[in-house]
Amino acid sequence: MLRFFKRLFFDENFNQKKAFLKSLDLFKDLTSREIGLLAQALHSRTYHAGETLFLEGDIGRALFILESGKVELSRREEQTGKSRLIYTIEPGEFFGEMALLEQLPRTASAVAAERSRLYLLYRSKLDNLLHYYPRVGVSIMSHLAQLLSARLRRASALSAKAADAVHG
Repeated sequence: MLRFFKRLFFDENFNQKKAFLKSLDLFKDLTSREIGLLAQALHSRTYHAGETLFLEGDIGRALFILESGKVELSRREEQTGKSRLIYTIEPGEFFGEMALLEQLPRTASAVAAERSRLYLLYRSKLDNLLHYYPRVGVSIMSHLAQLLSARLRRASALSAKAADAVHG
C-alpha cells in the first residue's frame, strides 16, 4: 500500500503522464484523482518508425492517444488495392475511438511515421472504469459522443455540398 502512494506522489513519469492526460480535451472534465485512475488504466507503448499499430480490417479493441512522434493513417483504395495516406496524427491527438463503442473491423491502417509513444485505452479497461468509477467512464463516453456527432455533421455537410455540385 505504501508503495502505491509513493508511486502516486513521487513517480515523475506517472505525474508527467497525468499532466499530459489532463491537457487533452477528451479528459478535461476529470479531477486530478480521476486522471490518476485513468492513467493507471492506460497501457503505454513505444512504436518504432515503420512499425504497424494495426491494419485495416483488424478488430478494434483500443483507443490510441499519441504522446510523442507521428502516426500515419492510410486506407486501401478499392480499385487499385494501394494504400493512400488519409491523415497524420500529431501529439495530443487520439484515434481508434470507434473500438471503444463497438468491436468492428478497423477502417484504416496505422503505422508509426517515426518513433512514437502512445497510450492505449482498451475497451475492457473502459468497461472497468464505467463499472467502478462511472463518472470517469461516462465523461469519456460523453466526449466521444460529442466528437463523433461533430464528425457526422461535417460528413453530412460535405455530402450535401457534393450532391449540390452534381445536381446544381
